[in-house]
Amino acid sequence: MMTMTKIAFGCAVFAAMMCGRWCAAAEGNGRSPFESSVVTLEVTSKDYDYFQPWTKPTRSVRKHALVVGEKELVTTAQNLADQTLVRVQKRGRGRWYNAEVRWVDYHANLGVISVADDAFWTGLKAVELSGTVPRRNDYEILRWRDGNLEMRRADFSKFTVSEGSMSFAPRIQLELNTEIGGLGWAEPVLADGKVVGLTVSKGGNVCTVMPTPFMARVLEAKKAGRFPGLGFFDFVWQAGQNPATLEYLRVPGEPRGAVVIEVPKRAAEDYALKTRDVLLEVDGFPIDMEGDYEDPDYGHVMLEGLATRGHFAGDKVRMKILREGKEVEIQYELPKADFSVDLLPMFVFDKEPEYLVAGGLVFQPLHQQYLRGWGDDWRRRAPFRLVYATSEGPTKERPTVVILSQVLPDPINVGYQEVRNLVLEAVNGRTVRNLKDLQEALKSPKDGVHVIEFFRGDNLRRLLLDSGDLEASTARVLKRYGIPSASVIH
Repeated sequence: MMTMTKIAFGCAVFAAMMCGRWCAAAEGNGRSPFESSVVTLEVTSKDYDYFQPWTKPTRSVRKHALVVGEKELVTTAQNLADQTLVRVQKRGRGRWYNAEVRWVDYHANLGVISVADDAFWTGLKAVELSGTVPRRNDYEILRWRDGNLEMRRADFSKFTVSEGSMSFAPRIQLELNTEIGGLGWAEPVLADGKVVGLTVSKGGNVCTVMPTPFMARVLEAKKAGRFPGLGFFDFVWQAGQNPATLEYLRVPGEPRGAVVIEVPKRAAEDYALKTRDVLLEVDGFPIDMEGDYEDPDYGHVMLEGLATRGHFAGDKVRMKILREGKEVEIQYELPKADFSVDLLPMFVFDKEPEYLVAGGLVFQPLHQQYLRGWGDDWRRRAPFRLVYATSEGPTKERPTVVILSQVLPDPINVGYQEVRNLVLEAVNGRTVRNLKDLQEALKSPKDGVHVIEFFRGDNLRRLLLDSGDLEASTARVLKRYGIPSASVIH
């Protein structure tokens, strides 16, 4: 009986604490004040099929946005690419208002939305983004559901440094444990009644959150007109855990530091780092043998986080390194995170997919969005030669990769119908670096025949097409397969 009394008393105390927290954040009518600061966003966008790049299906998603200033909403950049219609709704129900994406940065994963209709802003209040994210055991997640602002609890897991949802540039992120389903749609996360982040993804019971200190810093720089984009460390390093390696590199004292094992192939002669350099300190933070540093706000996290901790692209980062047994201080300039500098871009945003159809042969520039058509495990399931290209960098002679993705059957290409995913090297003796080169090369057949060559190692090295029937064949293919245009080239 005494045990049951203690349990009941404990439950009552816990309920009172939770109620106290809720009441402290509630308005006089018992409703959450965040009902006036959290809105529903509906985004309709083109959802391209990169295996059939001429198709233009659309999809609509609903997510959340926060009122952060005068006629200004902020949300994650996810699903804002290639958008055709954006609408917003306040208080979880009622009228929808047309909205406009004023600014978006996919690497930072942030977008700013505005609404021209003054009626929308009536009754809405800007919310302050917290400058800190406390390390505590419990958080609250807000979301509109069935016209009500739902508040659910989530437990702290850890702070981590990882790539963004739409970028290869690492940054600090908060991980929460929760059984709530369907998260990752920019739901606000609260701690002590303050907004400390927006959700960006959910996998299993782990919800990843973008912290508000990062958001606020980017938004402030954008507002001031001095946001150059995110920077990142473009060298490869490994943890200094091997005693033999540290001894060979003459690292004095206790095991520490991260060893630079690769610098970019395109690096200039004056690149600040060299292979076998040992990173001892970055921005004044000592680097331990795990390749971590101790952040005063987030604890032990990976050194990659220092590229976006108080820095943007173009900033100089102070590094203390050990080079050939001697300590040296250098200034490392952060390169800008940019998809276009990769041989196979991770993403291509706000552009219609490029392609060229010639006699049923479909040519496309290769990028990772095409490879992701093989699913989440595309690095293992997609054709090896295509995946291997992701490890290579662009050169002047080969800035992009063009592939023959498939062959749409037609009398002109009989015998080639099963050919697909071959890397194009040359057409009619002309090296093909992009679709424009291909388009020009097809204007100059040799002796009435188009000679199409593929890179060594592919199962087919050469393909021949009758140039006299190419135009008529292409027209037949476009009509038969409902393709609106023979090419889309930017």
